[in-house]
Amino acid sequence: MKTTKKRKSAVQGAVSAEGNELGLIHIHENVIAAAVRRAAGRVDGVIRLAGSPLVNNIAELIGNKTLGDRSIDVEIDGETVSIDVKVNIAYGAHVPTVASSLQSAIVGEVEKITGMTVTGVDVLVQELDDPETQEEDE
Repeated sequence: MKTTKKRKSAVQGAVSAEGNELGLIHIHENVIAAAVRRAAGRVDGVIRLAGSPLVNNIAELIGNKTLGDRSIDVEIDGETVSIDVKVNIAYGAHVPTVASSLQSAIVGEVEKITGMTVTGVDVLVQELDDPETQEEDE
């Protein structure tokens, strides 16, 4: 008899119409990090995820997203997930409002995509960036 080892990232929901269990679904931290990146990009006032632009550029060149994900930390525990994210916010924006909007956006996106319950989103505002300077750099 084969035994299967349970992983921390198992998500329920793989059940057919007849109610037969089809198996476990495992969601990798990278999937959640991608949802966090997408949510952050949609929030007004968030300039970018924090981190070293040099490291992020090198990561993109070599195709390694994990180097650029130092600004996102994901902790999966069963069907729940907690997230830490570091961001740069536009100078002049109301930091608590932007951070709160970011938390809501992340919870909505991660729960919608994964079906997991987000138990917490800690936002660390690492820097204030001038949006006009950021546009010139791009």
